[in-house]
Amino acid sequence: MFSLATIFENIKTLLENYWQVFIFEGVKYTLILSAIAVFFGSIFGIVIALGRMSNWRPFHSLNKKKAKKGFIYKLSEFNPISFLCSAYTEILRDTPLLLQLYFFVIILPTIIKFVDFSMFTWTSIALALNSAAYVSELVRSGIQAVDKGQTEAARSLGMNKTQTMVKVVLPQAVKNILPAIGSEFVSIIKETSMASTFFIGDLMTSYLKVKGATYLALEALIIVAVIYFILTFVLSKIILAYERRLNSK
Repeated sequence: MFSLATIFENIKTLLENYWQVFIFEGVKYTLILSAIAVFFGSIFGIVIALGRMSNWRPFHSLNKKKAKKGFIYKLSEFNPISFLCSAYTEILRDTPLLLQLYFFVIILPTIIKFVDFSMFTWTSIALALNSAAYVSELVRSGIQAVDKGQTEAARSLGMNKTQTMVKVVLPQAVKNILPAIGSEFVSIIKETSMASTFFIGDLMTSYLKVKGATYLALEALIIVAVIYFILTFVLSKIILAYERRLNSK
């Protein structure tokens, strides 16, 4: 049986002997991986969101009779960019992250042999692409939350669609999007734990290393859980304070 005194003593011993493994290695790689995933995921997510909202219909001219039924009508209304972006979002959101990590870290490198990426890089790519699917929905909802009257007013002043989006809609949508992207960063920090499957140095990898060296699984897990809690709790409070500041303006 475990006694609390023994557990606390073991935790103290682990922190004294392995704090560098937990902090300098585990926290460092977890935050780096999360930052890379959210940064590139946000950039790609914006592209995906704008692609989903595009109105490009290359076959629109086929429907000369302005019919409302039939194959020609469906083809004329088909938007390939929006379709591909929607498919990407649905596939990435509706499949497990661990499955995506296996695909990018194990399967894809065997297919694309001319690319010599490290396991950390492949993991970062997988997390960034997964994050992009969620960020795209955040961006799309943030843009759609902007009053349509703003768009109509901008168009009436002579702005084209691109100018309206860049100069009018996006600056207002940022107020709704940034706090949500901050929350995505918090989620990614927790999701990086799945990357420990490939031993890339994150917090859960640190746990596995310490557990293997000391056989103190419970104590090591408690330390990692506390570190995860501190990271996500502090970031959540910072995001909440930032969101309140935005709402007060």
